[in-house]
Amino acid sequence: MQSNDTRNSPESENPKAEMAVIQEEAGELSPTWFLAAEAAQAKQAVDLVAFDLRGITTMADVFLICHGRNNRQNQAIADEIESDLKREAGERPVSIEGYQTGEWILLDYGDLVVHVFSEKARAYYDLDRLYRGAKKLTLPVESNPQT
Repeated sequence: MQSNDTRNSPESENPKAEMAVIQEEAGELSPTWFLAAEAAQAKQAVDLVAFDLRGITTMADVFLICHGRNNRQNQAIADEIESDLKREAGERPVSIEGYQTGEWILLDYGDLVVHVFSEKARAYYDLDRLYRGAKKLTLPVESNPQT
């Protein structure tokens, strides 16, 4: 059986076309989650996952969850997401929590909530398990970078 998914093929070198395919899969979601995922990956975020929470909760449409290898990296991930969303989409977070300690940084964009954890905090709070019933969104980048 041949797949129509060309995102990982050499011919798929057009990021705008790739984003259009992923956005079509995500329905009416704002593209901010996609930009945030790209920004997190640019700073080597680990185990990146995006959940479509529509129909599950009203607090947000998308949770983007990742962790870094240390608190400074977590801050760099959060900084990159904030910078890219401001520059590319004109979006600013409604609230930022936990930035000073870097253990669990929460960036609240209203329809998108980004969680940047330390590995230990991610395992403890286990949001991945809590929202396991939500649809996982196709990420624009590889979710497990090689070390």
